[in-house]
Amino acid sequence: MKAAFLTLGCKVNFYETEKMMADFQKHGIDIVEFGQAADICIINTCTVTNIADRKSRQMLHRAKKKNPQSIVAAVGCYVESGGEELLKDPSVDVAFSNHDKGSIAQKVLEYMKSRGVSENHIPQAVCGGKSDPVRDRTRKYIKIQDGCNQFCSYCMIPYVRGGGVLSSREEEDILKEIRSVAKDGYKEVVITGIHLSSYGVDRSDEKQFVALKGRPLVELLKKINEIQGIERIRLGSLEPRIICTEFMEGLMAVTKLCPHFHLSLQSGCDSTLRRMNRHYTAATYKEKCDMLRRYFEHPAITTDVIVGFPGETEGEFECTREFVKEIGFADVHVFSYSVRSGTKAAGMKDQVPPEVKHQRSEMLMADAEQGKVKYEEWFMGREEKILFEEIRSIDGKEYLTGHNERYVMVKIPRNEAEAAGFTENGIGSIRIQKTNLI
Repeated sequence: MKAAFLTLGCKVNFYETEKMMADFQKHGIDIVEFGQAADICIINTCTVTNIADRKSRQMLHRAKKKNPQSIVAAVGCYVESGGEELLKDPSVDVAFSNHDKGSIAQKVLEYMKSRGVSENHIPQAVCGGKSDPVRDRTRKYIKIQDGCNQFCSYCMIPYVRGGGVLSSREEEDILKEIRSVAKDGYKEVVITGIHLSSYGVDRSDEKQFVALKGRPLVELLKKINEIQGIERIRLGSLEPRIICTEFMEGLMAVTKLCPHFHLSLQSGCDSTLRRMNRHYTAATYKEKCDMLRRYFEHPAITTDVIVGFPGETEGEFECTREFVKEIGFADVHVFSYSVRSGTKAAGMKDQVPPEVKHQRSEMLMADAEQGKVKYEEWFMGREEKILFEEIRSIDGKEYLTGHNERYVMVKIPRNEAEAAGFTENGIGSIRIQKTNLI
């Protein structure tokens, strides 16, 4: 019997898909790429935006349309938000919550048994569609934390990820997993969580992460730093308020840490931030960025910004544009505000028309691209260590591609890479030129 997986959404979802794959393999079920013949198709869904909801539905429908006799299972955040409506969808045979992911194989087999489906007599099915890669040979996502209790006014995640309850993995369990992936040849680990900055809060007397000043996370990173075979440690998204002198000084002891920090912004306007319930001001955010730059040379600071939040005036949007330019991000992920039922923002007055949100999104993405180009100019002529990841065809030519520590993607012609002895899943130094950038 064969199972195929498709993952939508965040890095945590990709991590959890790998765990689900391993669970199926323990039950003797082969894993194939989504798009190959499979008996079971599992869609690890996302619900962070309306577009994510729609994408989840589309992929569920596609899997069932390709082969009506396959078992199509919806798993994850869209299941949590979609509820009974999802169960009425004829494309979905069975649905499981985030809580079910740890025992997904057993639950699917139990479902099959309840429906009288023999494990040995399921028609071979083609799920359809090419999957995103979930198994990267060079970089491994490591989930250390789940849950979020910040309750930003626009966000569904606290509700679909534990209802505001925080959960941190035991330190030794994390270290054991990383030692294992190091033995498997992975060079880089990406430390991630639903609200990474809250790691350790549930095991402390503190109610909020700010008071902890990132100490549990730093102590964990120091121990990861000692694991042989791991050459790079990269952090997932951080809450700006975790950045403080104590946290920075702790990070300086983590010699393998990549100077790449994703600090979620969402808006550069204080009035918008208040409506979003973001708990910091634009001035505070800038202070955190300035602090990062005092401790690290030319760090890559990336962020998320929401445009068209309810009540966002033209002036507020322009305030955000100017703030983004002032900070000088290495990259900006721009999202148009998406109404999420059950959140406070869904009931706010002065919802911004879709055409206005689209226009603002286009403008900010253009600004972001200019900022990215400016950031990358610093690397011209510099010797950079690249973790090479894969051979890619670009404009009809083959290149070996990879990222430097600050997550700038580069390419070199395959013949030049081979001549220099560079290989996939290897680290090599090159002098960056404009032609190397992707």
